[in-house]
Amino acid sequence: MVLVVKQYRCTHSASCLCLKGHISEDALFLVFRHMNWNPRMIALFSCVSKWFDEIAKRVLWKEFCHARAPKMMQDLHSSGSHIVDGNWKALGKLLIHCSGCTKGGLFGNIHVPGHFVFRTRFSKTHGRSILPPQCRTDVLYVSDPCEHLDQGEEGDLGFFRGIFKSFAASKVKKILIEKQAKFHPKEVCPYCKAKLWNLLHANMIPRSASIRLDAYDDSVEYYTCLNGHILGLCTLMPVSDSEDTKEE
Repeated sequence: MVLVVKQYRCTHSASCLCLKGHISEDALFLVFRHMNWNPRMIALFSCVSKWFDEIAKRVLWKEFCHARAPKMMQDLHSSGSHIVDGNWKALGKLLIHCSGCTKGGLFGNIHVPGHFVFRTRFSKTHGRSILPPQCRTDVLYVSDPCEHLDQGEEGDLGFFRGIFKSFAASKVKKILIEKQAKFHPKEVCPYCKAKLWNLLHANMIPRSASIRLDAYDDSVEYYTCLNGHILGLCTLMPVSDSEDTKEE
């Protein structure tokens, strides 16, 4: 008589390799809380299996976002807004990753590799300053520029990123639709893979944007995607020049 080894079938996903079930979600929650929602560990954990990736998207990235920017998260979900629901992974990446750009992509021939950022400040004041006057009741959180200095002929570059609150109901989206603004033909949002509008081409970037970002006039360009993420680029002025501009 041949003994047959009992086979266990994972019910989490067809691609999962587990044999006797996974550790409970409650236990995983406690483990990652002990690690202070380390984003690198969450990203590695997501690669293990489809089921682990689903937990990360639904639970771990959400907790990371609330731990990293609690007031911002509270505001994004106030007044019935649910823009972040289902997009916690994208928002988590936006908080800690400068997308850079590839040559021939969103910003012409500029090539700057993307990279993780240890900590970034996001501000509604910055956001208001880069919006056209008729749209300043919209709520937009924008980061300080991530500085990439001495980029040859391009000079000192600053990449910034952000997110709208309730983008679906925003004046910016309404005006883009009224203007029949075109999506970028090839590139998509590096955070959520949605299609992108160019605010510069739509003539919707005010001069106050360059002042707030300490950038040269007419050097600010940014995109917004269908999910309300933004990513932009500007040419930064030397510190002495930017201080003189503010004094004026």
